[in-house]
Amino acid sequence: MPAYLVSRLMLAVWVMFGVSSVVFFLIHWVPGDPVEVMLGESVSGADREALRHALGLDRPLLQQWGAFLYGVVRFDLGMSLHQREPVLSLLDERFVATAELAALAFVIAVLIAIPLGVVAAARKGTRWDTAAMGFSLLGLSIPNFWLGPLLVMLFSLGLGWFPVSGRSGFASLVLPAITLGTSLAAILSRMVRSSLLEVLDEDYIRTARAKGLGGYRVLLGHGLRNAWLPILTLLGMQLGALLGGAVVTEAVFNWPGLGSLLVESIQRRDYPVVQGCVLVISLSYVVINLCTDLAYAWADPRIRLDQESD
Repeated sequence: MPAYLVSRLMLAVWVMFGVSSVVFFLIHWVPGDPVEVMLGESVSGADREALRHALGLDRPLLQQWGAFLYGVVRFDLGMSLHQREPVLSLLDERFVATAELAALAFVIAVLIAIPLGVVAAARKGTRWDTAAMGFSLLGLSIPNFWLGPLLVMLFSLGLGWFPVSGRSGFASLVLPAITLGTSLAAILSRMVRSSLLEVLDEDYIRTARAKGLGGYRVLLGHGLRNAWLPILTLLGMQLGALLGGAVVTEAVFNWPGLGSLLVESIQRRDYPVVQGCVLVISLSYVVINLCTDLAYAWADPRIRLDQESD
């Protein structure tokens, strides 16, 4: 197990290095000058060159890349070109907002999807199954940019239960989390149903039923435990996407998260902030994938034995 963790951590370092380097060069090659965005087109050429020199944008691209990597090693991502604040402070504030939104959306999705998928698998071919899969199809079909305004019109403008937008407490978090969690719940419920149906015909399930165990006890205690691997994979991928920033949902509800910061920084050609956002997003994916792999060993003892034998 220690050797496995070390190898995964080394792979994570290479992944983050590759992703951050590719984004560094891509954003510098995209047409557009951050100096013109900051000063406008009416400023003299001398003022532009002075600001470009002050920001270090007149140095060779490889030299800027080396300075960026050296800063990452020292946990220094530089200063925002637009706001003139440390990138780490901007990321810290925005990441907390995105983490709050992702966590609540994840909880909502799990609380909806797992009971829905279990019922659909237990009542395969019945109206319960049809209703559960109908909800899943509806959740997959409704985009966030339509569901979000619909919830705002109903629960904010109509009933006045929740704020329209912004981040001003738990009440302002409910509608964005429901919007974000609905699509995840739809995908997850279908995965729970299909995974359960694959294991319900196994010999150990028939043995458990022959011993007189109840239907849902067999489903939860034997079936769901052995059907967790594909579900964990999907959960890890979707949670990484949520932490990466739900750009559409954050835009609809004016939620000050990491996704909205990334879009704003790309529009402003704020190189350090874009690079910092991508670095945090890639790190989130890597950490979540590592935790997912470790959860495999908890869900399936056979994986744990294979790792110990290696």
